[in-house]
Amino acid sequence: MNVNDTEIAWAILQKNGYTRTKELDEADVILLVTCSVREKAEQAIWNRLRHLKALKSRRQQDRVPLRIGILGCMAERLKEEILHREKLVDIVAGPDAYRDLPRLLAVAESGQQAANVLLSLDETYADILPVQTSAGGTTAFVSIMRGCDNMCSYCIVPFTRGRERSRPIASILQEVRMLSDQVLQLIQERHNICKQLHLPAQSGSTRVLEAMRRGYTREAYLELVHHVRESIPGVSLSSDFIAGFCGETEEDHQQTMSLLREVRYNVGFLFAYSMRQKTRAYHRLQDDVPADIKQRRLEELITVFREEAARANEAMVGQSQLVLVEGPSKRSALELCGRNDGNIKVIFPDAETEDAAGCEAPVRAQPGDYVLVKVTSASSQTLKGVLLCRTTLSRSAACH
Repeated sequence: MNVNDTEIAWAILQKNGYTRTKELDEADVILLVTCSVREKAEQAIWNRLRHLKALKSRRQQDRVPLRIGILGCMAERLKEEILHREKLVDIVAGPDAYRDLPRLLAVAESGQQAANVLLSLDETYADILPVQTSAGGTTAFVSIMRGCDNMCSYCIVPFTRGRERSRPIASILQEVRMLSDQVLQLIQERHNICKQLHLPAQSGSTRVLEAMRRGYTREAYLELVHHVRESIPGVSLSSDFIAGFCGETEEDHQQTMSLLREVRYNVGFLFAYSMRQKTRAYHRLQDDVPADIKQRRLEELITVFREEAARANEAMVGQSQLVLVEGPSKRSALELCGRNDGNIKVIFPDAETEDAAGCEAPVRAQPGDYVLVKVTSASSQTLKGVLLCRTTLSRSAACH
């Protein structure tokens, strides 16, 4: 909660012209986002305020005022004590008052203390996209609700964060799409991230997808595929498919066949449906597609998949591929096996080659090395080629 509150507060402040600094001595405003779930969390804030007292005193002597604010649950719970203890804090804002921060800061600039701890029945900050506060962060929080109605006998949350209310679904989806687009952009930009995504479809029929409770339609899935390919040119796609799910008709099967042709996956995992106990299908649906029809449909799906995967892989014939060496080929001790950045298997001779770094002596590729391979042939599962040289990820990226 604190991370998400921080990102919301920062989004509001950034929009109002504030900039962040990592240097405490440079700051004109210091805001502490707080928690009241445990006493230890509150005590940590009181300790932090004692450390800031000396800094604020020095600033007053230098006539460069420093404003200190307490945000979040502790502000809600202890407003009066925070404002009056040693007159150190200038701003107090509860969890539902972050929109009011610019006004509170303006009041503090005039030398007055300012507070807003009003709890709201409807504030979810749905229209505010949080700004990640850690550059290069590997995780992100998407808040879908605020407050709590459970009133557990040990818990302060209902009293510091108010009644439970949920964000509108549209705003949640907007934020998730934004984060997804950031991930796609990162994959496209970074040469050390494979250009491969797994998008399990399971079926090409909207009717079957609904019976499976997948939560999307054929059209929505295709829209996602097109968006991914626009965002990451040359991306490799893999998927899962089930043949003969409960109630699947021949028309449903043909729609799955057409999806395989339209998307043209590089890798596929295809299976005949087998009923599992305890699943919703076991209790609610009938496993009514005969085993021989399941098998025939599976074989047809596999045939179409292999045809289209072969076409996708054949498009790489004549190209030079950066390959991460995994080790000897299972089929020949004279060949090595590796994968390109689309996670497609590449087979090439285990032979001496030159090193792109300019070493005079020839080298042999070892597991973990990167090599350039010129593709000479392709099947639905494998690329084959000739070894050009040993290289590195950074050197290969610089050449592109």
